[in-house]
Amino acid sequence: MAILLELEPEIESRLMAQAAAQGTSVEVLLKTLVESLLASSSQPTPLTLSPQERAERFVIWATSHSSIKAPPLSDDAISRESIYTREDEML
Repeated sequence: MAILLELEPEIESRLMAQAAAQGTSVEVLLKTLVESLLASSSQPTPLTLSPQERAERFVIWATSHSSIKAPPLSDDAISRESIYTREDEML
């Protein structure tokens, strides 16, 4: 399938420069970009996932942060008094 696409000269020159930098043609670069765009957009959005799938993705996301070795915040650091200042009380 052939699609005619008219681009502004600035975009065309940027595409040509990027293709040249990658050692490929503009056609191959565009085909690769379109394929990757379509592949990434074909994944279901969280709104279309079942509750089970959303829960599984949340657990995966949460466990991906297990490598963070920051110490937990103290009770004082998360207390209301340490969050709000006197200026906040005047509002």
